[in-house]
Amino acid sequence: MDAVTESITKNRQSARTLRAMVERAYGSGQVPQSDGFAEEITHGWFNVAYRIQLRDGSQVVLKIAPPPDVEVLTRERGMMRTELTALALVRERTTVPVPRVDYADPSGELVAADYFFMEYVDADNFGIAVEEGRLPAEVVSAGGRQLGALNRELNSITGPHFGPLVGTGSATWREAFTLMMEDTLADGRRAGVDIGRDYDEIRAVLARNAHALDEVDQPRFVEVDLWTKNSMIRNGRIVSILDHERAMWGDPLMEAGFTGIDMPAFGDPTDFVSGYGLGELSTSQRKRRLLYSLHLAVVMIVETVFRGHTDPTTYDFARTQLDQLMAR
Repeated sequence: MDAVTESITKNRQSARTLRAMVERAYGSGQVPQSDGFAEEITHGWFNVAYRIQLRDGSQVVLKIAPPPDVEVLTRERGMMRTELTALALVRERTTVPVPRVDYADPSGELVAADYFFMEYVDADNFGIAVEEGRLPAEVVSAGGRQLGALNRELNSITGPHFGPLVGTGSATWREAFTLMMEDTLADGRRAGVDIGRDYDEIRAVLARNAHALDEVDQPRFVEVDLWTKNSMIRNGRIVSILDHERAMWGDPLMEAGFTGIDMPAFGDPTDFVSGYGLGELSTSQRKRRLLYSLHLAVVMIVETVFRGHTDPTTYDFARTQLDQLMAR
């Protein structure tokens, strides 16, 4: 397994338990009888996911939330319920392709965690296919533009408050984003994470630039995590968007596809920006974008400790990104 995707949050289950979960979702007639019916999908960072072959030969995907005794970031509590809410919103209010949810179980009876089954999308993971050089340049470019257009449609969904999709939120975006940053900094301090500088330096940068957040006056659905690896492509078309667990009500400029504007190491955002239809950023928008990248860098540093990473690659990368952002 790829070392960077290993995490103590992955709630792996025995074949016996997986069969019991299948029976609850699809009935006894679909419980697999042969071995090797479950294959772990290894490139995710948080939940464990399995591709399951049912008895009739059809395939589905099972996602299981982390065990209750594993400490996660404040913003990660209850994320599976956020994902289910997000999937319902996207299916009801947009034409963006997302997997169909077949069954969700929050009871904690079979495993002490939420889980759900969804359809298996028979297509290539767009980001992995790009990394492996399996797609021609024109398809990669077109796929990036498609992601931008799809993300814009996601952002057309409006919400009742700023902040979490599930539960109470904030009246203003400044309040919601400040709370997000404070939660992340508090998580880092609680876990003793060395972010390479005093935590109050991050707070000071946010305080000096927080006025730019006041320009955002309408809560919009923000996917947050729409990277190429969270999309599936078939015959040159994006056919599904995956992993909606970090979605929230906020500012569309926070979307992952815009990260390369401030952090070139995340790739050239030109195609995504073009597909989205984003024009030249104003001074206020540029400040907001930098704040969102700053938050991402802090999250990436802090979460390596919560994930139990033993490989320092991600930590070192994020520390470098944070240093570069603070220099600006």
